[in-house]
Amino acid sequence: MITLSLLIAFGLRCLLVVLFLPFSALDKIINFSGAVKQTGEFAPSVGIARALIFVGLFVEVVMSLGVITGVADRLAAFVLAGYCGTTALLWKQFWKPGDFFVRGESQARSLFWDFLKNFSLAGDFLLVTFGTSADAVRAFLADPTASSHPYRIEASPR
Repeated sequence: MITLSLLIAFGLRCLLVVLFLPFSALDKIINFSGAVKQTGEFAPSVGIARALIFVGLFVEVVMSLGVITGVADRLAAFVLAGYCGTTALLWKQFWKPGDFFVRGESQARSLFWDFLKNFSLAGDFLLVTFGTSADAVRAFLADPTASSHPYRIEASPR
């Protein structure tokens, strides 16, 4: 039986991954050459840039589906948290433009806000990974592929 609680849990997980699935993944597919060019700024060769785009597509699609379905969702969220942190460090380098403290428009400040958004999203994924309990890290390390069972409804006591 579909309940409001199930719909909310599903909707929240969809909101959490909507940046990656479908939008970022679709952008990589539609604008593959542009994605390879952007990745080429950090990759030593075009072949490695292409491989990194395919890895990114895999992470964005498969891990997002894991978070949505609840299948190994904690591990999927952990991988997505790392992905968010990595992309922030590689593509949101706010310290490079040197115009952080200038009046008016600033490329550095724009990058800074994107950098923080990536790290905030990583924190959200870590909440899915570990939950909020004190022994959450131990539980994750004991069985990282276990599901958090996001759609299980416990019977309420009468």
